[in-house]
Amino acid sequence: MSSIPSPVPWRLRHGAGFWVIAVAFLAAMAFSTVPTPLYPLYQARDGFPTIVVTVVFAAYAVGVVVSLFLAGHVSDWLGRRRVILAALLVSLLSAAIFLLWPDLPGLLVARFVNGLSIGALTATATAHLSELSAASRPERGPGRAALVSTLVNMGGLGLGPLVGGVVATLSPEPLVVPYAVFLVLFVVLGIAVSLVPETVERAEERPAYRPQRVALPASARPAFWAAAISAFGAFGVLGMFTALAPTFLAGTLHETSRLLAGAVPFATFMAGALAQVAVSRLALRRQIVLALVLVTAGLALVALGGVLASLPAFAGGGVVAGAGVGILFRSSVATVGALADPASRGEALAALFLVAYAGLAAPALLIGAALLVLPQPVVLVGFAALVVALVLVAGSRMLRPRPADPLGHEVDEHADADRDDDGDADGEERLVA
Repeated sequence: MSSIPSPVPWRLRHGAGFWVIAVAFLAAMAFSTVPTPLYPLYQARDGFPTIVVTVVFAAYAVGVVVSLFLAGHVSDWLGRRRVILAALLVSLLSAAIFLLWPDLPGLLVARFVNGLSIGALTATATAHLSELSAASRPERGPGRAALVSTLVNMGGLGLGPLVGGVVATLSPEPLVVPYAVFLVLFVVLGIAVSLVPETVERAEERPAYRPQRVALPASARPAFWAAAISAFGAFGVLGMFTALAPTFLAGTLHETSRLLAGAVPFATFMAGALAQVAVSRLALRRQIVLALVLVTAGLALVALGGVLASLPAFAGGGVVAGAGVGILFRSSVATVGALADPASRGEALAALFLVAYAGLAAPALLIGAALLVLPQPVVLVGFAALVVALVLVAGSRMLRPRPADPLGHEVDEHADADRDDDGDADGEERLVA
């Protein structure tokens, strides 16, 4: 694989292409969370229980995992632009399904298809941003691309509920207009992405297809599992706010505003994105400690908000917990990247992401099931207690002294989540989400 300039004169320059890919990445991530403030409207229309909302949400997470496993790496030989265009086309298909098949089976299919798009897009777009930045301004180093990737990834996830809430509030057709807007947007972005330079030289002979390999670092499995369980807990918090925040707002807090239903998840995700940027220069151990404090304090506030029916406590706790979740996930990626030797780093990160996305779906499903038999405040307290216990145990294990890596070197305690020590972007290309 090598970076190549585009020979086609009507292609955009690499610098302009960087921002086109960033906007496309942002739009796709935002679309994946647009339904968040709309779930109560579907419930009111069709009369299904909250557990069904979590099943619809879980369909998305399953789609991401399947796509990550089957297609997260194919841009290495198909090319970045081609895979991004395909992912945008799949997102467009998802929007069309939302519009043309608005019943429950259609929601499940649309969310699954959307997950397929995101699983292929995140890794590819992250790699493409890094390569476009290097081609346009090589003197800047990888930091700019990593910063933009972080902001558009988690920031896009936060922007989606806000856009959905605003459009649903202002539109007389709240279950139609948000998807129609993104359908048109994906058409425009697809045209723009087709003009972006390719950064991967396609081989004359394609390698035989294989799914993404998944391997665990044999020399440090306890530390790996500690990081993976931390990521599972972090994604569990994100899954709860994405799938069920509107349910808790309407039920426990008696807040039925569609705008508020989008604003609370937006604030949670944005806190996570900005916190990752803010701590990028801290040593890894300090990041972990800070993340554990923020997650514990934030979830305690969320639980208190549920018990006291306090919107400021619930929303403020979401912001604090979101910041902790962002740092905790960054720390988990850094830990696994440092534990694995260069030859197995990609496979180790693949395993981490698969566990993390399981955390996106499984806790939300359990919460939905619990709400069938328990009051909402009780479920919130129980969820907060379980996640705090999980991340404290796993995070404490991450803080223990590290063993030597398989090559006999001490693991760098200051490892940065955005650095790939072997000098390539293989881990980023396939796995950063």
